Amino acid sequence: MAEGGHASVHRPASPAAAGPSGPAAILATDFPCPERCLSVLSPAVPGRDDFLGHPKGVYVCFFTEMWERFSFYGMKALLLLYLTKYHLFADGAGYDLIGAYGGLVYCIPVIGGLLADRWLGMRKAVVFGGLLLVAGHAGMALEGVAAVSDGGVVTRDEGALRTMYLSLALIVMGVGFLKPNITGIVGRLYPLGDPRRDGGFSLFYAGINLGALLASLVCGYLGETLGWRYGFGAAGIGMLLGLAMFLWGQRYLQGHAEPPSPSALRASVLGVRREWTIYLGAALGVLPLAWLMWAAANGAFALGGELSLALVLMLVVLLVVLGWFGWLITTQCTATQRRQMLALMAMIFMCLVFFTLYEQTYGSWVMFTDRLLTKDLFPSLVHAPGALVWSDSLAANLGLFIGTAPWSTWGLLAMPVAFVMAVRASERGATSAARTIFLGVAGVMVALVLRDSIVLPQTAGSLTYLGALFLVVLAPVFAWLWAALGRRGCDPSKPFKGALGLVFGGLSFVPLALAAQQVGGTGVMASVWWLVLAYLLLEIGEMCLAPVSLAAVTELSVPRVVGLMMGMWLLATAFSETLAAQFGKLAALDVPEGETWDLAQAATGYADLFWLMMWIGLGCGAVALIVSPVLKRMMRSA
Repeated sequence: MAEGGHASVHRPASPAAAGPSGPAAILATDFPCPERCLSVLSPAVPGRDDFLGHPKGVYVCFFTEMWERFSFYGMKALLLLYLTKYHLFADGAGYDLIGAYGGLVYCIPVIGGLLADRWLGMRKAVVFGGLLLVAGHAGMALEGVAAVSDGGVVTRDEGALRTMYLSLALIVMGVGFLKPNITGIVGRLYPLGDPRRDGGFSLFYAGINLGALLASLVCGYLGETLGWRYGFGAAGIGMLLGLAMFLWGQRYLQGHAEPPSPSALRASVLGVRREWTIYLGAALGVLPLAWLMWAAANGAFALGGELSLALVLMLVVLLVVLGWFGWLITTQCTATQRRQMLALMAMIFMCLVFFTLYEQTYGSWVMFTDRLLTKDLFPSLVHAPGALVWSDSLAANLGLFIGTAPWSTWGLLAMPVAFVMAVRASERGATSAARTIFLGVAGVMVALVLRDSIVLPQTAGSLTYLGALFLVVLAPVFAWLWAALGRRGCDPSKPFKGALGLVFGGLSFVPLALAAQQVGGTGVMASVWWLVLAYLLLEIGEMCLAPVSLAAVTELSVPRVVGLMMGMWLLATAFSETLAAQFGKLAALDVPEGETWDLAQAATGYADLFWLMMWIGLGCGAVALIVSPVLKRMMRSA
């Protein structure tokens, strides 16, 4: 999925197409260096701070973000399945919880980015966010006792559930501090006008996609094969390794991530240093977030039984933001700026619709795959593991884990180690050896990923890797396509590309709807290749829409409110998470005690949902195509 940028960005000189999950306009963003930087960190060696053509700090951020996205998407791939299978949540309650979680996880980064810009500095924000994430993922690994149902009454481990709500809140707050600021650090590592900047950000966003891909293969597989705690635990270990990598590589950040004003950070607020006030406020903020998670899961304070408290609060924020936007364009903008800002809002609305479609991949798509699709791409090549029997011997259990875990786990661990070794070699002048070490291990990683995707028995959670895989494959294709069309003067406008994204997003539901109808008609599980085709169409849509929508934020916003408009983009993403959960509930299955769910009825429910999502995508795409010439004219600067 496309990832948002920092909360405080500036208009670049010229936009361009970019890498797998973000536009060059964001990738080329200039983040001003703070006037004063702390000098307690050892500076990188002048003239020797590059590795494979980019600052070493970029690779530090690459691996930090790879591990953070590994932990985030690893947990996300398992969450709904864990709720419904282990704690026996009804589908509807599970959707409500993941909707509240997904919405809040994209709202809080706006606050985290602003705090870092104003006082905390990016380095401290990233470290603090990383610590919260490690704690949150560790808590998710405490699965407690499985729920049991007796006579229609479900008995759950309430202590384990309270730990889960608190853990999800810690993850939300941690992402809020880490996510926007790790991106900002990359922007500061390149001087203004450095031609390597676009490539550096493409490299950074490759880390996002690599983390998402490996998260599904490793965490999704471990969680449903060895046990939920192993999937969640692997996600936590990944975040811990990411934090360790960031701490190790601070000297390569060249001081660009330090607080903008150390004296202001040391200033007293209510008798406590401002820095510790921020930390304490964030820690206390975890408690109401945990309460919102509980309320969403239990339907507490839900309006009409459907609108969770988290969604109501987000709606209030939306109304405030829309009010501010109306005031801005009517009183603070020229006629040209007004047209451009309205065109930008149209692009943001396209994103809201598209990601409402996209987020079905972690909701209804996962449940549909689990219940009605085969799982293995090439069944004859799958090596099914033997029965897993855990013992009291730590050594025996460790050996069992090593023998069962996906091979890409070891490649995942080897990549950062190879980078550290390569950096050390390059600092000794052994540039050729450094390149060989790093690229060699990267090649082995690719082979291990291919092996795991074919040989391992797949699960509904692990198959979510298909999205990130297609992003990696399609990125160079689209980079070539837009460049080729641009050379011929045929590069489509941003609104036209956005409309295409919506059309392909809608079309991605056609294979799944057909698969559901096939299951309903035959009573036999449909082929997983329907899911592969659906992901291919969906990611084509993302490559059309996501980069240009982020580019539009920096190109079309009034310069002084670019950061706030990026916050509005994130808010649209947050709403898409919540709306996706609400749509997913249309196909929810609630099976009475002692009964089995009806295959035909389930297939009909999923087919109806998928056809509905198709019409939403195609309908909005058609409207966007019709108005795209108008939006193109509105985007002109004169």
